[in-house]
Amino acid sequence: MLEFVEYAAKGQHKATVIWLHGLGDSGNGFLPIAPELDLPESLGVRFVFPHAPIQPVTINGGMEMRAWYDIKSMELENRADEAGVRESAAAVAQLIEQEIAAGIPADKIILAGFSQGGVISLHLAPRLSDTLAGVMALSTYMCAPQKLGSEAIQPALNVFMAHGSHDPVVPMQAGQTAYNTLVEQGYDVSWQDYPMEHQVCIEELKAIRAWLISRLS
Repeated sequence: MLEFVEYAAKGQHKATVIWLHGLGDSGNGFLPIAPELDLPESLGVRFVFPHAPIQPVTINGGMEMRAWYDIKSMELENRADEAGVRESAAAVAQLIEQEIAAGIPADKIILAGFSQGGVISLHLAPRLSDTLAGVMALSTYMCAPQKLGSEAIQPALNVFMAHGSHDPVVPMQAGQTAYNTLVEQGYDVSWQDYPMEHQVCIEELKAIRAWLISRLS
């Protein structure tokens, strides 16, 4: 089971947001955002921020760091190591199963991810048998988009996508390609972009807050 840090629900625990960080970060990176979102106590939202495993990353000279998968090339078509993506997705699926076993229904669980974490989120959610409350994919792209049509088993999915128009790490076009792939699959996807780089901004957090309240109310 993946290790994680958490932000406990205010009052009774009724819903869970599992939020995956980006390359070289840890669950602690996004932990401060949970109180900033200031979600209504009545929603009872618990935030779970898993730590990716530590592994060597090829593009960083084999340096070991927290990563959801290896990156061998910066070319977007070959950036995500598919075997690594599938392995991490399986580990995150265990966290979702753990929440369901604890009494939180799938339709009260949000899977969120930034950059590498977003890749895992977009890969996993369509392949789950349970329908989640939604997926939040921030400044990210899709691993093996050509396989989604044949592998997706989830008929319905609400996806919130956001990207920086000046992102030098994951070009916005890569995010838009993922968006188009999801729309072609028939999913309910919203897109928002902001004049920022590979980061999260205040305006984006306001949109995230509104979306979380709408999905978990």
